[in-house]
Amino acid sequence: MTTPLLPTLQNLPANLPLEGAISIELQAGIPIFRASNIVQNRIEVLLAKQQISPLHPEEEQELDSYEEIDDYLSFLNRLARNILQNPNNQTV
Repeated sequence: MTTPLLPTLQNLPANLPLEGAISIELQAGIPIFRASNIVQNRIEVLLAKQQISPLHPEEEQELDSYEEIDDYLSFLNRLARNILQNPNNQTV
């Protein structure tokens, strides 16, 4: 059994809540990790602002960090789904 290495996150947004930033739901018995509604709302605010005018450098970095978190959660979701759907082959 080979356990894949998890990617590392380089930065977290400065205003990311320490509690409640991630929600976990079960879909067909598989845990699915998602950004919480609070985090999703912040991303939507930044994206809407970006449509109107350029973001400040701090906001651009914050949005980039949220994108990195989204990629990380997507990886975890694929990993969990693959492991739980293929218990005899736990490589990704």
